[in-house]
Amino acid sequence: MTNALPLPDFTHERVEVVTGRRSGLFISVALHSSVLGSALGGARLWTYPHWSDALGDALRLSAAMTLKNAAAGLDAGGGKAVIGLPPETVLDADRRRAAFLDLGDAVESLGGLYRTAEDVGSTTEDMLVVSERTAHVVGLPDAVGGSGEPAGPTSLGVYASLVATLERVVGSREVRDRRITVAGLGQVGGRLAERLASEGAVLTVTDVNPAKRTLAAQLGAAWVEPSEVHLVPADVFVPAGIGGVLTDDVIDALDARAVCGPANNPLAERAGAERLAARGVLYAPDFVVNAGGVIYLDLVAKQLGSRQAIMDRVAGIGDTLRQVFTEAETRGVTPLAAAEGLAADRLRVGASSTALV
Repeated sequence: MTNALPLPDFTHERVEVVTGRRSGLFISVALHSSVLGSALGGARLWTYPHWSDALGDALRLSAAMTLKNAAAGLDAGGGKAVIGLPPETVLDADRRRAAFLDLGDAVESLGGLYRTAEDVGSTTEDMLVVSERTAHVVGLPDAVGGSGEPAGPTSLGVYASLVATLERVVGSREVRDRRITVAGLGQVGGRLAERLASEGAVLTVTDVNPAKRTLAAQLGAAWVEPSEVHLVPADVFVPAGIGGVLTDDVIDALDARAVCGPANNPLAERAGAERLAARGVLYAPDFVVNAGGVIYLDLVAKQLGSRQAIMDRVAGIGDTLRQVFTEAETRGVTPLAAAEGLAADRLRVGASSTALV
């Protein structure tokens, strides 16, 4: 379950909230901004204690997508969809299909202002179901000519960001023998951990799913419980699971030189960026680090370059992060403030501005 996070200011263009007529489930589609073009953001299927928590997640995540897409140089606005499951709800195949048909109807109601894709809890196969009700969906399975699973590109962007972060804190991009802690071994965190292990990193890992211990053993990584993972000495701490993990207490006890990971909204409070800086911990803003998937999905859908060229652009996220770190140092602000400034500048100029990546 997602940690409790504060609601963002309500600056959204449009928010649709419906009860799916087939599934009976809460569905929200939040369009935060279409200034740079049709909004793009995934569809999250997750369990929440109350429908209002699911709505809050949609509001937060859609606002973050505006920053992510702007900072990535995409001609795409920010939006997000959430299908909220009540506690202890388990979907059988029929009700899951019904939920994504309902989502397709909700997306279609926005008339192309928002394009959806897979996200936490959803799959490319689910997006194929969505496509039965709307054309405004990306990331369909490879088998039907779609772009397929975006976790690989996301992981590549995180790796490029991690290398840029290491350069900043240890003076070298060399991964070998660096102490790296990965908190979350899902589609992105697992891929990243595998690459880091192959390159000789000293890995510590954890996940809320104890079955992931098997992967840890295969990688030769140390395993710790999720509640203790931030206490492990590390060059880089990689939050790769739920949001809101960097509470004040966690930040105060964090034994790492830097934080760089794919988790959305890892800071429990925005002021956590200043708290990290005060402790001398370098923070790589999540919406820069984890943009690889959305870059890949948007550019493949628009046929803007070959797959290799698009993956090269994803790898360029590392250069964007270097720009953020330099800007933060020059201006005497946190990297979060610097990254938000870069995104805001592009939003002011509009879609004709030069991409940052």
